[in-house]
Amino acid sequence: MEAAAPNLKNQATSIRVRFAPSPTGPLHVGGVRTALFSWLFARKYGGTFVLRIEDTDKERSEKRYDDELLQGLAWLGLDWDEGPQPIGVGGQLALDGVSEKGEFGPYRQSERTAIYKKYLTQLIESGDAYYCYCSKEDIEAQRQAMLSQGLPPKYNGHCRNTPAPEGKTPEVIRFKVPEVKVEFKDLVRGKVVFDAALFGDIIIAKDLDTPLYNFAVVVDDALMQISHVIRAEDHLSNTPKQILMGRALGFAEPIYAHIPLILNADRSKMSKRFSDTALLSYRERGYVPEAMINFLALLGWHPRGDKEILSREELIAEFDIDRVQQSGAVFNEEKLDWLNREHIKAMPIAEVAALAAPFFAKQSIVVRDEALLERVIAVQIARAKTLEDLAAASAFFFAVPEYEPKLLIWKDSSTLKEVAEVLSAARVVVNGIAAEDFNRETLTACLPLIVGERSRGVVLWPLRVAVSGHANSPDPIEIMSVIGKDESLHRIDAAIKKAKVL
Repeated sequence: MEAAAPNLKNQATSIRVRFAPSPTGPLHVGGVRTALFSWLFARKYGGTFVLRIEDTDKERSEKRYDDELLQGLAWLGLDWDEGPQPIGVGGQLALDGVSEKGEFGPYRQSERTAIYKKYLTQLIESGDAYYCYCSKEDIEAQRQAMLSQGLPPKYNGHCRNTPAPEGKTPEVIRFKVPEVKVEFKDLVRGKVVFDAALFGDIIIAKDLDTPLYNFAVVVDDALMQISHVIRAEDHLSNTPKQILMGRALGFAEPIYAHIPLILNADRSKMSKRFSDTALLSYRERGYVPEAMINFLALLGWHPRGDKEILSREELIAEFDIDRVQQSGAVFNEEKLDWLNREHIKAMPIAEVAALAAPFFAKQSIVVRDEALLERVIAVQIARAKTLEDLAAASAFFFAVPEYEPKLLIWKDSSTLKEVAEVLSAARVVVNGIAAEDFNRETLTACLPLIVGERSRGVVLWPLRVAVSGHANSPDPIEIMSVIGKDESLHRIDAAIKKAKVL
């Protein structure tokens, strides 16, 4: 397959790319990956990133999905240069306001009906399109006839040269597809050739006021001066049809790049129905935008070296469309978890605390001491894969959960009476440490005094349970250094009481 990578550095000022989602469902991670590649391409070469809302499907388009896609892009920081502009940061939008940037923005197809009507009329008047009066039953009969002859089904062109039947309303408007070979160079796939004779005359509108996708996108890309169309490979079959319509209208032809589909772990196509594909669900589960962008960028593209943890700036510097692969990219959530953990670990503790605070609140964890929250995060940050996990795993730092007294016993090797004795001895040592010296280093130095002549398990196990309420938690020294002396003593006293010792 022939490569087709122009010298993009010499075209920086003319590069214009677009992301054109349809608000008919939640913003899909596949769509976000397309937006990301387009955004990186524009930012790498100093071009323009256009946002266009393709909302002509009035029955399925909903404002909530429109709002969600704006929130999702804003959350990821994929700022656009033309199109609807949100007011707000971090994906929290004031959606009652927009600002217009550039000559054409904002772009919503529902507001451009008059423009499409003009070009539909032009095609009809030039003879490149025509009204079709064939009913659904007529079309199905044509289809069955072709199948019975072993031919691929397509519209047989009945209304192409037939006078309009008197008194009958047209069903649709069709484009006269010339029986030619359509060849174009794709930046990902090289030379691509389609035989347009196999298409038949395609439907481009229901009527002059109701254009369909394949037509509207041609007009929009031309009038918005889109230089490069970067989209998923499932649009590849639309490309020759759009090229032919563009030629009929005298439009310049954009450069295409069809990126691979995102696959499930079993290499099946990622489905909105069977996969967790909504972008904002990842925000709600505590993934950070830096990790999500890093992860999506590596789905079908790879940098020159082996480095996988990349910042936004590094992705822009590294991105080249010719390093996008042709084969499908597997969505590996384990890798996303790893990247999320690494990006969280690299953040300042105060920033993580601010991001994590809503997740603590969602789990009804009352945080009255911001300094305590930061100490907790410093201890827990390396263990949590998401902010939601971080909050869930840290609840005991703020309130000890209820637990059965028998949990205090180490491997059936002691009794509750001995547990009470051990905790009482530990309390004496803990109480003897000055509040200003109450830290991990001092507690570790005093550990031999706490353990004494007993085995470590007999002492540290009940102490762990006493200060955490869990069998699995960080070591008790670490927990006590975080919660402080007074709270440590309070929890030890409660455990002693559980062991039924006054």
